[in-house]
This record gives sequence, C-alpha cells and structure tokens, in this order.
Amino acid sequence: MANSNSIMVIFPYRYQDTWVFDDERVDLVQEPFVSGMPEIIDLFVQDLPNAAKGFKLLFSATPFPGYQAKLVWRREEYEGNWYLWEDHLMEGWLCPALFKYFSEAPKQIYCKAEPLSI
Repeated sequence: MANSNSIMVIFPYRYQDTWVFDDERVDLVQEPFVSGMPEIIDLFVQDLPNAAKGFKLLFSATPFPGYQAKLVWRREEYEGNWYLWEDHLMEGWLCPALFKYFSEAPKQIYCKAEPLSI
C-alpha cells in the first residue's frame, strides 16, 4: 500500500467505451472507472492529445505543484467513496480499489493529467 503523502501514478485508457487502467503492482487489470468517473475523466482530459489511447494520471492526497483538479470526499457507499469535482459540480464514485493506494479514503484527491511520451 502506498504512502498517502506520496504522488502516485496510473495510466488510464479507453477500453470498450469506458476508462480503465492496469496496475500490476496492486494486481489490477482493466479496472474500470464507473458511476460518474468516466464523465469526469472525459472533461478532465478533453484537451489532452490522444488521451483515449492512454495518459499519465498523477494523484495524491496532498497538493503538489501543477495539480489540475481537486476531488473532495462526499460520502461512502457500497464500500466505495463518492468524490465531487467542485470546479464542475460533477460527482463520481471510486470503488474499493482506492484502498490499494490509500489506507483510508482521503478527504481530497489532487490530480494531474499528462500525455504519454512517445
């Protein structure tokens, strides 16, 4: 389990019309984003070239230089957690895979999207 004070990275991509990611370090393969998160990601990466083929998503429970979005914890439901992207009033649910990165649901998640280097 990662330290909640560190910046972590995953590489989401579109697969069968939704956003998914793989992370061998924590035994996740084609882990889908669901319940509002695909729409949040669509908006978040709308200006990122070729994002559907994959992009770098940096995230942390603490702010870091250059972060582009802050998701704020709202409530727990079905062993997952709802977060609000206040800048766009959009809510999305993060499944229990969140706990492969954090020991408890963080009150905020700071995010930055970057294109993959070719």
